[in-house]
Amino acid sequence: MLKSTLKAALCAAALETGGAFAGAEASADSKANQHITRVGSQASMVGPAANFTGQVRIDMLWPADGGLNTSGALVTFEPGARSAWHTHPAGQRLVVHSGVGLTQEWGKPVQEIRPGDVVYCPPGVKHWHGATPGTAMTHLAVTATQPDGANVEWMEKVSDDQYSTR
Repeated sequence: MLKSTLKAALCAAALETGGAFAGAEASADSKANQHITRVGSQASMVGPAANFTGQVRIDMLWPADGGLNTSGALVTFEPGARSAWHTHPAGQRLVVHSGVGLTQEWGKPVQEIRPGDVVYCPPGVKHWHGATPGTAMTHLAVTATQPDGANVEWMEKVSDDQYSTR
């Protein structure tokens, strides 16, 4: 009796909240299903020399799609490695996962970033990011994509003088 009353209450709550509390019964009726991309199922890529200085590895996690118009990647910069100057037409967030990194917005000082730091790169703001000279850094890059598929505009490389100025 108690079990059926609880089940009825949960079903009623699911209906009243648009399914926010729905259990297994409601999920069977949904039109979309969860999708799991298994670790190791996508090959790592080397950051292209045209856009990066030093050794950079990119592990794509998900592409932008109709459900979530952002892409996600873990990007690992070996010590001294960095991106070229670039902008994101729809913005980007970086979540530092490990190591110690650097980032700079055009015309502003270089800033150190550490695990747990979140960097918001607004649309159209020229910037770069990478590792410190002595420590590797990995960040999660969540990059918004415009309807035409554009998500980054690459520019000139960061000079050694720009990189070492703090």
